[in-house]
Amino acid sequence: MSLLTSVAAAAVAVSAQAANAAPSEKPTKDEVKSRVDKLYQEAEQATEKYNGAKEKQEKLQKEISAIQDNVARGQQELNELRDALGAVAAGQYRTGGLDPSVQLFLSSDPDEYLEKASTLDQLSGQQLEALKKIQEKQRELAQQRAEATAKLKDLSATRAELGKKKKEAQAKLAEAQRLLNSLTAEEKAKLEAEEARASRASTERVELGKTTPASGRAAAAFAAAQTKLGSPYVYGANGPSTFDCSGLTSWAYAQAGVQLPRTSEAQTNAGTRIYSQSQLQVGDLVFFFNDLHHVGLYAGNGQVLHAPRPGTVVRYESMNTIGGPFMFGVRV
Repeated sequence: MSLLTSVAAAAVAVSAQAANAAPSEKPTKDEVKSRVDKLYQEAEQATEKYNGAKEKQEKLQKEISAIQDNVARGQQELNELRDALGAVAAGQYRTGGLDPSVQLFLSSDPDEYLEKASTLDQLSGQQLEALKKIQEKQRELAQQRAEATAKLKDLSATRAELGKKKKEAQAKLAEAQRLLNSLTAEEKAKLEAEEARASRASTERVELGKTTPASGRAAAAFAAAQTKLGSPYVYGANGPSTFDCSGLTSWAYAQAGVQLPRTSEAQTNAGTRIYSQSQLQVGDLVFFFNDLHHVGLYAGNGQVLHAPRPGTVVRYESMNTIGGPFMFGVRV
């Protein structure tokens, strides 16, 4: 018996009326909106994890590239050292005085060379110094290659995490879209009209008060963000025409010459924390939800300038209507 059949049979056994009960009612427009908003929050959580993995991937790629460049240069230096010692050996050979220890070097690893005290006694000072440099360079290259190997392994794991979080966010967005598609054309139109009115009101007629900016760079960042009012929210985007929440804040501060980390969680450590909402100033970063997955810029008068969620645009919004608690601000 299938799970669905078992559940249905149990329901009939509990109540005779269940057999005649009408099918579950279709969720109302408001119920769909509530579910969709929750899915959008979950998608944003996954998006911030995706952003973090992407930032780590880019950092690892740069580090690996730098190490590989160092290894290439080091190998060239090693080759030159070997060539120089080979030239000495060739000169000795031509004069009939090729040192047995140099013969050993030319046919084996220098480490073996230096481990044998009897061999060391046969080396000239110049040859010994050359061999020590070769040995040091070999050890340095081995260490760098091991470091590159470890970072490549980390990069592989990071790429897997990146793909996982991307799929997770996409699944949440797809489920939200499925719910929206279940609405009638009239219900969809009403929902879209409500969202459009909210966006227009928040971009055109918001009273921000007279709160002063936290600093010159905060003022510059806030002014830059204001130029993006009405820009669409797109998960994983960091400008210049589409944004997610931390993409907007990092882009805005970059215009002020400040490089913020890419994710909301990492941005919490970008400056001094402000726990009292009454002490916030324009341009301060403001964080919401217990897991800190949402960030915006304080706009004054209890308002935040932010990229809210899919289906919306960059806009002002009351901090009381974000959907999650205000945790603290950060003054950069």
